[in-house]
Amino acid sequence: MRVLIVGGGGREHAIAWKLKQSPRISQLFCAPGNAGIAELAACVPIKATDLDALVRFARSETIDLVFVAPDDPLALGLVDRLETAGIRAFGPRSHAAVLESSKAFAKDLMRRYRIPTADYQVFDDVKAALAHVAGAELPLVVKADGLALGKGVVIAHEREEARAAVTDMMVNSRFGQAGQKLVIESFLSGPELTLLAFTDGRTIHPMVTSRDHKRACDNDQGLNTGGMGAVAPGADLDENAWRQLRETILQPTVDAMRAEGRPFKGVLYFGLMLTQDGPKVIEYNARFGDPEAQVVLPLLETDLLDIIEAILDERLDQLEIRWKSGAACCVVAASGGYPAAYQTGYPILGLDKVPSDCLVFHAGTRREGDAVLTSGGRVLGVTALGRTVEEAVGRAYRALDVISFKDMHARRDIGRRP
Repeated sequence: MRVLIVGGGGREHAIAWKLKQSPRISQLFCAPGNAGIAELAACVPIKATDLDALVRFARSETIDLVFVAPDDPLALGLVDRLETAGIRAFGPRSHAAVLESSKAFAKDLMRRYRIPTADYQVFDDVKAALAHVAGAELPLVVKADGLALGKGVVIAHEREEARAAVTDMMVNSRFGQAGQKLVIESFLSGPELTLLAFTDGRTIHPMVTSRDHKRACDNDQGLNTGGMGAVAPGADLDENAWRQLRETILQPTVDAMRAEGRPFKGVLYFGLMLTQDGPKVIEYNARFGDPEAQVVLPLLETDLLDIIEAILDERLDQLEIRWKSGAACCVVAASGGYPAAYQTGYPILGLDKVPSDCLVFHAGTRREGDAVLTSGGRVLGVTALGRTVEEAVGRAYRALDVISFKDMHARRDIGRRP
């Protein structure tokens, strides 16, 4: 089978690494890929958002399956385009990917189907938004409605901070069109948890839980990023907690999307807050999280291709999905200054010294001759397994410490609970 992965970050490297283990895949391609993915797949220089070129490539190379990994091409309808062209594609169609591409849609869906989430209001007028901020109870969470690379969320503890967030998004257009509509919601407190799940639109199979660290610096300080590291499992949930999640959030979401005429087939990401009143949804994503994929996929025993085909054929209820015991940790090595301004093009040293029982998933890298250079904000995701989270964390940091590049930045507290 000839398979194309769309995307070029750490998530896509983890997906390529896992798919490469399937004996039924004869050739693997990735567009655009990166220096690490190039060791597993043939990389083609096509942007993930160039839908026309991707469809042409899939046709010309007689691709059997396309795995659409990032949010932008899902929202733009790449799966729809590929299916129209007669090419099997993994990921939700655009009318289902709206669960991520519009926070207002997601919040309204949860309200209609009584899926627990924070109280909220939606605004497309800056004066109305500012008037709401002036009298609302603090803290407030201000979210850009559209896709903003995981950075369109501000938790405002002060009223001026909330006003500045509204102005920055709606007046200064920090996130372009994505911030012209806002969701402003009440603040939830409790441990955060990521729960990824496979679903074919009817059946849902949750994966191992994970926990992401979004802030740039230790102790959850600094700006929000796309993710500075993750651990799995992210929480020890007992049978009652799993039942509550299934009955109040997981299955109701899948059923709600089907009832809306938007059946969701693919990987559904639940960003959860475990509050004193029970679990509540912070956000949905329409694909694997990054860096959550880098800790969840190494714990997956079942052939990922088998899962993909069961989802596409709507027979997920017939498949047993197996997981390894133990834990995983991923620590992100980022360019200095990320997520604000940063420089790239620096040689990465020490990759050949990483212990053989650890994984290095490339995110922002490119090859120039014999050298691997930095080419993005998040550069590498160093991943290790262990019997416990603590053991996995220790192994990941020992592997990270043999790698270096100019201005490299990494959090030193991944896996530690706030």
